[in-house]
Amino acid sequence: QVQLVESGGGLVQAGGSLRLSCAASGSIFSMNVMGWYRQAPGKQRELVATSTVSGTTHSADSVKGRFTISRDNAKNTVYLQMNSLKPEDTAVYYCNAIIFRAPYNYEYWGQGTQVTVSS
Repeated sequence: QVQLVESGGGLVQAGGSLRLSCAASGSIFSMNVMGWYRQAPGKQRELVATSTVSGTTHSADSVKGRFTISRDNAKNTVYLQMNSLKPEDTAVYYCNAIIFRAPYNYEYWGQGTQVTVSS
């Protein structure tokens, strides 16, 4: 069983920065895809950024150029560096991990961390 624990959320003014961390209970080498999602009040959960074990990253258009996802394999931790934050970035941010074990995919979620950006 994989456990993901997020940290680093908080309250920040528009234009500020935060770094979210997601610590995994196991080796993230086994996690084919790790990513960050967010859910604002009254909205559906949406993809923010993903990182594959091979190093390929993907970011949503709304955060490109502002947010950066990275993995520290030695620490089994994934980060989301968020710069130039906007009030519309306010949401609960969730860490996600997907493990491919044919014929199944196993998906895990963290408990979420609140990010609030004030204008």
